[in-house]
Amino acid sequence: MNTKTGNFSINSENIFPIIKKWLYSDHDIFFRELISNSCDAITKLKKLEMMGEHEIADDWKAKISVVVCPEEKSIAISDNGLGMTASEVEEYISQIAFSGATDFIEKYKDKTNEEQIIGHFGLGFYSSFMVADEVRIDTLSYQAGAEAVHWRCDGGTEFSMNSGDRTSVGTTVTVFLNDESVAFSNEYRAREVLKKYCSFMPVEIFLSKKDSDDTQTIAASELLDSDTVIEELEEKKDEEKKLKIRKRPELLNEINPLWMRHPNECDREEYLTFYRSVFQDYKEPLFWIHLNMDYPFNLKGILYFPKINVDYEAIEGVIKLYNNQVFIADNIKEVIPEFLLLLKGVIDCPDLPLNVSRSALQNDGFVQKIADYISRKVADKLAGMCKVDKEEYEKHWRDIAPFIKFGCLRDDKFCDKMTDYILFENLDGKYLTLPECLEIAKTDIDEDEDEGEAANKESGGKKGDDETDDSSTPVIAEIVDEDGNVIEDGGEQDEDDDEAAGKEEKVIFYVTDPVQQSQYIKMFRDAKKDAVVLPHHIDQPFISQLESKNEHITFKRIDADLTDDFKSKTTKKAAKAMDKQAEEVGKTIAKALKKDKINVKIEKLKNKKISAMITLTEESRRMRDMAKTYAMPGFDTGMFGQEGETLVLNANHPLVQYVLDNKDYDNVNLICEQLYDLAMLQHSPLEAEAMTKFVARSNEIMLLLAK
Repeated sequence: MNTKTGNFSINSENIFPIIKKWLYSDHDIFFRELISNSCDAITKLKKLEMMGEHEIADDWKAKISVVVCPEEKSIAISDNGLGMTASEVEEYISQIAFSGATDFIEKYKDKTNEEQIIGHFGLGFYSSFMVADEVRIDTLSYQAGAEAVHWRCDGGTEFSMNSGDRTSVGTTVTVFLNDESVAFSNEYRAREVLKKYCSFMPVEIFLSKKDSDDTQTIAASELLDSDTVIEELEEKKDEEKKLKIRKRPELLNEINPLWMRHPNECDREEYLTFYRSVFQDYKEPLFWIHLNMDYPFNLKGILYFPKINVDYEAIEGVIKLYNNQVFIADNIKEVIPEFLLLLKGVIDCPDLPLNVSRSALQNDGFVQKIADYISRKVADKLAGMCKVDKEEYEKHWRDIAPFIKFGCLRDDKFCDKMTDYILFENLDGKYLTLPECLEIAKTDIDEDEDEGEAANKESGGKKGDDETDDSSTPVIAEIVDEDGNVIEDGGEQDEDDDEAAGKEEKVIFYVTDPVQQSQYIKMFRDAKKDAVVLPHHIDQPFISQLESKNEHITFKRIDADLTDDFKSKTTKKAAKAMDKQAEEVGKTIAKALKKDKINVKIEKLKNKKISAMITLTEESRRMRDMAKTYAMPGFDTGMFGQEGETLVLNANHPLVQYVLDNKDYDNVNLICEQLYDLAMLQHSPLEAEAMTKFVARSNEIMLLLAK
């Protein structure tokens, strides 16, 4: 067979039903498409005047009128733009996907730009057939000597076109609705849809009802030439004369939205008014960011930080995406970074690569650049607030903390910019940045070393079995090979030690529940140590991320371990004796609690009022928390058992001494159970069965005391 070339042929009888049914997901979008076409017609006329190719009358004012008629089941959308000739109607309307906007831009590409032209694909007009049994066009071109044109189509592939009777330049599209869509001819429904899609279009849009009997009252001084006076109302003393007029068409949009203005031109009250009107939220936002960028792409917008209620797990804001002031959609995740969807605001970007229905984005690298820019601007704003006005930043911190932490978890670049501007609230309610927290941790280490040196000097530097165990005393370790032979270090040890000192681990202690962990907090305060409060669920994955991004920084909950700050100094000999006692009493407590194995440790705590406490290693606790968070139905979170959990008994407390000295007495089991539950209560809530037993046992102990 010989090679053959040719062009694809498209059968309009097949393609037109597809366009009508599948091009747009929402049928109400026909309002947006037809009014966008009207905006373009007016914009083109203005540009022709700017280029000296047309002269507009002095009293001309751009205007789009939407007139609904429930009786006729119709909607008429009129503009006073440049209109069309018969040949243009045949070219732009009767040819599917031939864009008049694109043709105009191409024709005048050396004299104008496309920024304010909305249409591109030549398909918007056909959205009317989604809701219509019939569509009519009446148009008159601005061109001298042009003849008015009337065009009609009943939704099939055939149309008729003849001379029209329009006398003013512009176009009217009249849509006769089908039975399924007749609700759009209701004035209230039309207003709702127009507010949704057209609230900020660049031409004034007026809505009215055909042949309406509705009236309104105005002052006589407010009368316009276009008003129809119904009657003059009786004057009241000292008041201006009132007139009852036929209700004027209602203005629905703001043609100069706040985000299109320069930030220096906007004041606080305007930002708040805009926020209330657009988002119907009368709670004042915390603050806002006004985006204004012309290069390397055109992007404007305002992002508001609302007060977030962290008690709700599902938190979602509303960010409205616009293209040349035309509403596209809410919360498009491709251009709005995921963590910013907690905010409320508007983004307007004429450079967005939209699909043919202008309801979604085409996925390309340019969209990601826009998302990265928005994320960077938000980080810059927050960092600037912290540096310039930290007091104001602190005032908002509790409200914006979940948002910022979520942002850090979802966006590495945002996290890198924000790391030094994350605030941590300490036990005294003071806010500290991460670098400030590390300075405190460094100070604590230095103080420990100073105390150790002082204690060593007091003991005269003597060493022996009864010597106080001083953590600051260096431990000298020999380096051996696999056969146990000592390897000479060749003098390199000092250099390694210096490097290790520079990478010394810095521990930041934290609290998750100040009430539950109040005993541990008191111990910290008595020891003049500090901790930060991290009470929310998001804090756990957040601190894990900070640890992974910042080497040698570790977060530990204050009940993870007992440092030397909380213990009385003791001799090595006494420490060995307590270890032996702990082993013995551990068996007694395990028997009393009916637990196969329990880790028990005896320490001499400085606070003699504390009888017992629980410590749980940070690693074990995080594993338990993760298991609970991600547990599937039927998953046994108790599989971790008591791993990492230690019952610490205070050898300085009389009750513990009683258990140590009277392991075989009748009431020892009762006391052991009570000591354990008291320690657990300070650590975490008791389970239902354990709480029931604790209450019953407490009553039993009080009865014993009463005897």
